[in-house]
Amino acid sequence: MKRALITGITGQDGSYLAEFLLDKNYEVHGIIRRSSSFNTGRIMHLIRDLHEENVRLFLHYGDLSDSVNLVKLLYNLKPDEIYHLGAQSHVRVSFDIPEYTADITGLGTIRILEAIREAGIQPRFYQASSSEIFGATTEVPQHEGTPHHPRSPYAVSKLFSYWATINYRESYNLFACNGILFNHESPRRGETFVSRKISRAVARIYKGLQNRLYLGNLDAQRDWGYAPEYVEAMWLMLQHNVPDDYVIATGESRTVRDFCEIAFSHVGLRWEDYVEIDPRYFRPAEVALLRGDASKAKSVLGWTPKTKFEDLVGIMVEADIKLLETQMSGTHPTGPNAKR
Repeated sequence: MKRALITGITGQDGSYLAEFLLDKNYEVHGIIRRSSSFNTGRIMHLIRDLHEENVRLFLHYGDLSDSVNLVKLLYNLKPDEIYHLGAQSHVRVSFDIPEYTADITGLGTIRILEAIREAGIQPRFYQASSSEIFGATTEVPQHEGTPHHPRSPYAVSKLFSYWATINYRESYNLFACNGILFNHESPRRGETFVSRKISRAVARIYKGLQNRLYLGNLDAQRDWGYAPEYVEAMWLMLQHNVPDDYVIATGESRTVRDFCEIAFSHVGLRWEDYVEIDPRYFRPAEVALLRGDASKAKSVLGWTPKTKFEDLVGIMVEADIKLLETQMSGTHPTGPNAKR
């Protein structure tokens, strides 16, 4: 039985990856931050599904700012695979807290890479990179060799992590991979991210609980995929015999306006009647167009996206309607956390 460690296990990608690995009979360990309230909603169904005699999911308190704890944890666990997903991952928020973003999203990667060396282990390491590292590049679509032009503290921090991973691979012969993932969404997406903000608002407007949706740049174009398919790509990278870096994307870009139009039309409404622009949601530096070329992942890993953009939007809207209905009826809300 392989043993995997996931940072960021309570996030969208971490929860889907934990599901995926448990289905493949892994022993899964996750790092969670200690807080006064529980933040394990996305993985509670996994905890409930495991029988006492067959526990294969373990959670450990830790933080990407605590290098000593990381060394101790890796020394004790000796994982076969490490999936480093933990970060301050909100692009707009990174402009408000740039130092914290750089510390956790950037230096956090160095800390875990150094912890691997200090613990004297040889796991396979996955680093969650981002399409945001391409930023304002003029090359479309973006591939593994596209020049970088990050446009936010988050993107700069992710670029630091990207090159740190390559540096440790080349300097210490570490099996380390960067997954340059373009936007990937699901019903488990955080509520402050634009895709989920739209799908939640559509559900609330449809049910008569909200009148307006305030957004920023409707013209921003992104390559939107389905998160459960993207975590499979992470796993495939670590099963290959040579460590490398891969773009994971659909190859199709759509605007935020397109997302609104499809989401509202899914419930028979016109988006123009409800969406308003709020300058507060514009970023100091915008990224106009991101579209990925995942040809390398297809040819080397055999990975291809399956869920179409329109279907993804429909999945999210339906899940948020269901979640809202369970909340309104007073029953236990299971919508975005239910195993799909």
